[in-house]
Amino acid sequence: MPTAKNGGGIRKWPESERPRERLLREGAQALSDAQLLAILLRVGRPDASAVQVGMDLLRQTDGLQGLSNRGVEDLCRIPGVGPAKAAQLKAGIELGRRVLSSPLSTGMRIGSSADLFQHYAPRYRDLRHEVFKVILLDAKHTIIRDAVVSEGSLTLSIVHPREVFSLAVRESAAAVIFLHNHPSGDPEPSEEDRVLTARLVAVGELLGIRVLDHVILGDGRYVSFADMGWLTPDRTGCAASGDTRTGSRREKGSLSSPGSEAGPTPGSRAAHGRSETRSGFRRPDRRKGS
Repeated sequence: MPTAKNGGGIRKWPESERPRERLLREGAQALSDAQLLAILLRVGRPDASAVQVGMDLLRQTDGLQGLSNRGVEDLCRIPGVGPAKAAQLKAGIELGRRVLSSPLSTGMRIGSSADLFQHYAPRYRDLRHEVFKVILLDAKHTIIRDAVVSEGSLTLSIVHPREVFSLAVRESAAAVIFLHNHPSGDPEPSEEDRVLTARLVAVGELLGIRVLDHVILGDGRYVSFADMGWLTPDRTGCAASGDTRTGSRREKGSLSSPGSEAGPTPGSRAAHGRSETRSGFRRPDRRKGS
């Protein structure tokens, strides 16, 4: 292959070595990451080809994973990348995420926590802030719709039970599933997560709306409260009016509502050998990875 830093662009390369022509002839799998990026970039800069710019992108962002996490401003700091090229890259990355997300539509039945992970993990994996979502289900546990309840910072989001269940009441949902991500990549629930979940389960009992699960997404793995047997209501704190936080931190004394019991700890009650939980649908045992 011609030297990547050759000036004049890829048009001066032999046709057999040009990324686009190679893709058409051999398939996308035959190209390197830098060559695929070159196709998205289309042109390089005066002193370097699009392939070299692609190599610079990968080197300065620590690979494709790092590239997917960078914003437009960060990408534009790399020589040869302007707003238009940055937009092309971000569009390509987002399309890839959407392809990886399995369809999850109205009328579909949720069978297990793995179904949720398969659908939501690609979209949430690279987010640098927490997003708390509720999935509304009918009496047969088929999907009505999902909705974002709260978007927070790198370490936490603030969720109020009133906001969560007002959506469920409005849509006449019979059950709900909660889901949020930990940008740190570690899906282990924090104390805030436990307090919030216990409170939401208790409020759901009062309203006659079952909480089937709370799934926390990490990097390539997840934790399901239903799988672990942690859907224990906090009846003492369910009527409190203050906001409750979710978070990936594990700081002592960081409970949002003093006096609220967060339920069992990971080591105190695991779902060994059980595939049927109080959630009402069958689930795999214990926490899962990709």
